[in-house]
Order: sequence, then C-alpha cells, then structure tokens
Amino acid sequence: MVFTIVFIHEMGHAFAAHFFKWRIHKIELLPFGGVAEVEDGGCRPFHEELIVIISGPLQHIWLILLSYLCMQLPFWSLSDHQLFVWHNLMILGFNMIPVLPLDGGRLIQLWFTYRFSYVLALTYSRWISSVILGVLLLLSVKFFPFHLNLWVVLSFLIIANYLEWKQRHYRFIRFLMTRRHAQSHQLEHSIIVVRDSMPLREVMKKCRRGHQHLFTIFQLEEGTSLTVKEEELLDVFFTEKHPQTPLSLLNLAGIRK
Repeated sequence: MVFTIVFIHEMGHAFAAHFFKWRIHKIELLPFGGVAEVEDGGCRPFHEELIVIISGPLQHIWLILLSYLCMQLPFWSLSDHQLFVWHNLMILGFNMIPVLPLDGGRLIQLWFTYRFSYVLALTYSRWISSVILGVLLLLSVKFFPFHLNLWVVLSFLIIANYLEWKQRHYRFIRFLMTRRHAQSHQLEHSIIVVRDSMPLREVMKKCRRGHQHLFTIFQLEEGTSLTVKEEELLDVFFTEKHPQTPLSLLNLAGIRK
C-alpha cells in the first residue's frame, strides 16, 4: 500500500516534468518515500517548477477520493480505507515539511529564487532546512529516541542536506552554464550596479533566476561607468582562469568592441 502511494506520488512529479520536456535522470523508491531527480539548472520558468513540485502532493487528493469510492466494492473494507487515508496523509504531511529535498523544502527554495539572487536563495533555503531539521532531531531525541524508522528517515535527510551544501559551488556553475543558452526574450530585463573592485565570481553571484541582466560597472579610478551585457561577462567568466580577478583587471572595454 505504501509502495503504491509513493510510486504514484513520484509519477506525479515525473509526468509533470515530462510534460514540460524536462530531462528526468532517475526515480528512486525508498522504504520511507521516493526521490525524482530531474533536470535542475535553475533557469526553467517559475511556473513550470512550481507545477512539477506540487504535482506529487496533488496525487494524494484523488487517491483519497478513489478510496472513498472503492468502499462500495467488496474487496475494499472500512479498515482498508482508513489505513489507506492514514498513509496518504502521513506521506503528504511528511513531504510538505520545509526540509530539503522534500517538496516543502523545494517550495521554500523556489520562493527564495523568485525573491533573491540564485546563490543567496540557495543559501537561505539551506539555512532554513538545516534549522528545521535540527528542531526535528531535538524533538526525536526527546520523544522518540528508539524509533528506528524515524532515525533512518532523519539520517537520510541529514545526508541529503550535507550533499546540498557540498554541491553548492557545482550548482552555481551549472546555473551560469545554463544561462549561456537561455532564451533572453523570455526573461525579465534588469540592471545590476557593481564596482570594478569586485571579483568577477562575486559579480556573477548577483544573477537572478528569471532575469536577463545588464551590469553597470563603476570604474573607481577613472570616475566613469561601463555597461556590459550578461552574456559578455559569462564568456569572460568561463574563459578567465582566475574568476576571483577584480573587474578592474579585466579588459572589459575590449569585449565591448
């Protein structure tokens, strides 16, 4: 029963991702839940990712309604129905906890990427996920110290959050690489103002999801400013061997010609 519920939940994510032509890497079904790994370069439209995330939890609604209808059939008893509804509510409630990589954590992360730069959004969502996971650990120690299944689940979440932190630099680079091929006409245009004393890497960390940027760079020594397109800075970023180089030491005027 639990396996079927988890399978349908993950298929909800997978079908939504397939509908938007996302690349589905794999779907794992675990004893306590599942994980659908899909393409995540951080440059997909917000509404697509929102639909992909909520398509899993939405499956529990029709599953519970179907259980009510099946009560009229001889093979589905009241006790079956109650157990089935209980499992659905538990899996739904567990997945909506705002801890990564659960659906609740992904929704929080999606909201942060809408409000802040991509790197800052990932940082905020990791902090919130870690704090809430810490609270869950403390509550588990106090009230369920010998609940083996619970500690298996918590161990999985701890490892997942550690990997989320460890891969933060990789996700940042992948985000920038994906932006090089993004269709700019579908993005909101915005201006980012920086000083030429800032390292190139720190400048690129200001990029926001769903935005196409123009960078206005103040040149402190000359007292002038220079406007550079995001694509041009991305080209410099991936060809420059030292991304920590300040903008003042880069030939930004040269790439404008």
